[in-house]
Amino acid sequence: MGGRGSSSGISDKGKKYGTEYHTVYQSGNIKFIKISKGNITPPFETMTKGRVYVTVSNQDKLKSIIYFDKHNKRYKQVDIDHPHRIDGFFTQPHTHKGYSHGEKGDREVMPKESKMIDRVVKTWYNRIDK
Repeated sequence: MGGRGSSSGISDKGKKYGTEYHTVYQSGNIKFIKISKGNITPPFETMTKGRVYVTVSNQDKLKSIIYFDKHNKRYKQVDIDHPHRIDGFFTQPHTHKGYSHGEKGDREVMPKESKMIDRVVKTWYNRIDK
């Protein structure tokens, strides 16, 4: 994961694959990650089929849940840490559809996404309390 160049092994910025993020916790197919340097930006690609990433801030706050398609490219991102204007109303959490941020629109979370948010939050805070 990371480096924004999973297919070639090297990103456009010359970062080697796997160096942009580091795993802080993993539960099944959910991997909680932090960025190695700088501000947290969600990954665009993965090398693991079925993987779901959860970005975590340096203050251990959950930021977003990132889903990938059958080609291992990002197809949606659920932001859980901040509101976003959807249909004139600030909505938190919310979903951005598409490879790029909101490329195919934004919307409120669906019931299945809400269940994943609950699962992620429970998993993360159970991990911290141990």
